[in-house]
Amino acid sequence: MKWPAQRLKDSSKKSFGMYEQALALESQGLDLIHLEFGRPHADTPRHIKEATKAALDAGIVHYGDFRGTRGFREALAGKLRDFNRLDYGIDEILVTNGLTHASFAAFMAAIDPGDEVILLDPYYPQHVGKIELAGGRAVTAPLDAENNFAISKAAIAAKITPRSRMIVLVNPANPTGRVYAREELQHIADLAIAHDLLVLSDEVYEYITYDKAKHVSIASLPGMRERTITCFAFTKAYSMDGWRVGYLAADATLIPAILRIVMTDVTHVNVFAQEGALAAVTGPQEPMQAMVDADRRKRDVVVRALNQMPGVTCRAPEGSIYAFPDIRGTGRSSADLATAILTEAHVVTEAGSFYGPGGEGHLRICFGSESEARVTEAMERLGRFFNRL
Repeated sequence: MKWPAQRLKDSSKKSFGMYEQALALESQGLDLIHLEFGRPHADTPRHIKEATKAALDAGIVHYGDFRGTRGFREALAGKLRDFNRLDYGIDEILVTNGLTHASFAAFMAAIDPGDEVILLDPYYPQHVGKIELAGGRAVTAPLDAENNFAISKAAIAAKITPRSRMIVLVNPANPTGRVYAREELQHIADLAIAHDLLVLSDEVYEYITYDKAKHVSIASLPGMRERTITCFAFTKAYSMDGWRVGYLAADATLIPAILRIVMTDVTHVNVFAQEGALAAVTGPQEPMQAMVDADRRKRDVVVRALNQMPGVTCRAPEGSIYAFPDIRGTGRSSADLATAILTEAHVVTEAGSFYGPGGEGHLRICFGSESEARVTEAMERLGRFFNRL
């Protein structure tokens, strides 16, 4: 099959956003502060590394269970029960190469050509490519910025057709930083049950919540366990983005089809990396909490600074590592503004339009990707930029 050249170009642009432009400038020796890339700044906690080294020394280097090592899945079942209020057996848990792989396998298993998948707009753009690779069509339900991007039952209901198969949820939300309340999640649950839809819930930021916000897994709501595929990863909270370890939990009726995809494309996840992730689940949680506390401090620096800049307002994100400031007061489009900030202030942000039409009029700023000193410097550069506009 030949892929049309324009489709490849459009796909690449959607996949990388401002990152490609930043690389071109950085190659010229410019000092850029990267606030566009959703990666954690901290190193992986030492006890996780040590467990992985010990696994290598112990000879844990051979093929493992396709579903993930048994001891790891047992620990994950305990974590799901205690933190997420979800009751899954170990054969209802699959270890994957990060959450990206978990959601890819779920889409490939659940979506047939022509099926429609509803995304909340603003949305995480990588999910669109996976839906399309599975032969499906992404349909967006717009959320209202004036209502703090709250989940709208009416907006989602308006997008449901006989071809609808699934609703995708990211909670805590990327890019908006929302942590959805149980009442909001109930809107999705009501529609999924009424129309017999699946829900894919991306919960990679589950531990990264601030103030009084509380993460709720939608699969814990009545009637949702049997129709929800919940995806998790160690990427953000444990600063293990390069390790590529994640997992999903789903009802036993859904697992065989997903397992077939996982076995076909990767066989199974690196076994000694799973030992490190096991140590993350069962070991001390203080290092993770320290990283969340550091993200909270950086969030406060960013929100306070942004709200002092002309034409900019910013709500404090309830979770995740992103701020989503409203820049409509500048009169500039988000793409135009992000490019100007890059070339003039040497700070890399992401245009809100990268996350769908609902993101226009905003920028996404990742305060988790740099040290507090660099985040503070970035805000000083942005302050000078916006004061010049």
